[in-house]
Amino acid sequence: MKLVVTGTIGIDTVQTPRAKREGVSGGSAAYFAAAASQLCPVRLVAVVGGDWPAEHHSILKSFSGVCLDGLESRTNSRTFAWGGKYFEDVNRRETLFTEVGVLQEEPPRVPAAYADSELVFLGNTHPSVQLGFIDQFPKRKLVVADTMDLWIRTANPELSALLQRVDGLIVNDSEAGELTGVRNAISAGRKILQMGPKFVVVKKGEHGAILIHPEGSAVIPAFPIEDANVVDPTGAGDSFAGGFMGYLASEGRFDFASLQKAMAYGTVVASFSLEAFGLDRMRTLKFDEITKRLAQFQQMARVG
Repeated sequence: MKLVVTGTIGIDTVQTPRAKREGVSGGSAAYFAAAASQLCPVRLVAVVGGDWPAEHHSILKSFSGVCLDGLESRTNSRTFAWGGKYFEDVNRRETLFTEVGVLQEEPPRVPAAYADSELVFLGNTHPSVQLGFIDQFPKRKLVVADTMDLWIRTANPELSALLQRVDGLIVNDSEAGELTGVRNAISAGRKILQMGPKFVVVKKGEHGAILIHPEGSAVIPAFPIEDANVVDPTGAGDSFAGGFMGYLASEGRFDFASLQKAMAYGTVVASFSLEAFGLDRMRTLKFDEITKRLAQFQQMARVG
């Protein structure tokens, strides 16, 4: 099935306890597309400024499964940029700066050739922008969105309208709690279902993820990575979403069992993204590495 992602392309500065890297290729759409392309072709809709490095374009172009026809460049604008510092506990980070740049302007245009996309992932951006994309994909069969605490606080009416239009929502546990006022992840997920989505995936970082669905709930652990192998956690959540949606697109099914398996693929693909800065590990990743790690993951998680 045809998969499209909308979201940000960014230039990141990342500082970890072990290293610092400037000018990293990042952004929600970039991480998602790189991850999803390991499992299926993916179309990208995003916008960059005239300062976007040619090297970053080459990096995205190196993913043969990523279609860049929807990547718009605006010469007189500046690319979204973000800087962050991670602590020894990589679940904790501090945002050092955010330069919104081109994201303050009109959203990118969706190419006419993308209109037949069946699976749509709305990467994190203002809910009104996400809403504006939905009807541009009249063949859509599954629409899943990401969001963040900023929009929960500053754009709640637009976010509420978005939740009534999407089939799925992927959020981390703190966002689910802030959105609902409920601390328990499963209870928060149940409350989000009442807002419109057919399913919710609550990410819990190194503690895995929870799927909340009308047919029940499913819990999946994170793939265990030793501290020495965790290089850059920045794109892990977007890579999880890419693996999740990539698997669903490859299978063409969205039932409860398929969503469970999609979480496993998302978890495994995201575990590779941690092993290098930016998209570096995704560029060298092979499908047989994914299947091998998935088998290891299944063996680790097996009970009885």
